[in-house]
Amino acid sequence: MVWFIIIAGLILLFLLLILVILFSKLSITVHFYHYDKQSHLSIKLKFWKWLKYTIDIPLMEVDPQNAEIKIKEEKTASGGETKEDSKNITAEDLLNSFKDMDELLKHVVSLYHIIRHFMSKVIVRQLRWHTVIGVGNAAVTGVLTGGFWSVKGSIIGVLSHYMKLKTRPDIAISPQFQFAVAQTSFICMIQFRIGHAMLAGFKLIKFWKGGKAHFKTSQLSVLSGDKPKTY
Repeated sequence: MVWFIIIAGLILLFLLLILVILFSKLSITVHFYHYDKQSHLSIKLKFWKWLKYTIDIPLMEVDPQNAEIKIKEEKTASGGETKEDSKNITAEDLLNSFKDMDELLKHVVSLYHIIRHFMSKVIVRQLRWHTVIGVGNAAVTGVLTGGFWSVKGSIIGVLSHYMKLKTRPDIAISPQFQFAVAQTSFICMIQFRIGHAMLAGFKLIKFWKGGKAHFKTSQLSVLSGDKPKTY
């Protein structure tokens, strides 16, 4: 009888833990900064208050001799441990990625309802997008400024239509008429429940089983269920 009570208590505790996880929220903060030829991308994941994970891509540079894009990546967990990783992207890798995107777009129509339902559960907690633009010509800079305002307005409209925008967007464009400059800073924090993400994941798995795509790159091959090629 005692063992039955202990086992029943453990099962109840396990189910309670699952419910807590399902109803818990995951926060993702994306920060992208670009100035001149330097770019920095940071992605921070926060689950509860003490589980944090950060991915930093501080530098992207082009190697003209080998026609490769060198990416240095830093990953930091909540414990403070940092790992550095780097990889080269060849022209063949880029070509395969373009072919994979074409294959993926063919499946987007069927995925639309699944993605839209999940996006409706996503909450935007922070949205800040500041840009400084100039080409050294006042007339052309004015035209570009108007174009950027139009693009940003369209993007904000799409986000507010598909997601729950709980904050007022902080959008600014500063034209520079004296000299050429291109600088932008984008910060966006979204939040959603783990249960909603898992439900969308199950629906996606069911969809891929019904008509999976065939990708060439190893990253997307895992998504489709194909085994990556080894040489």
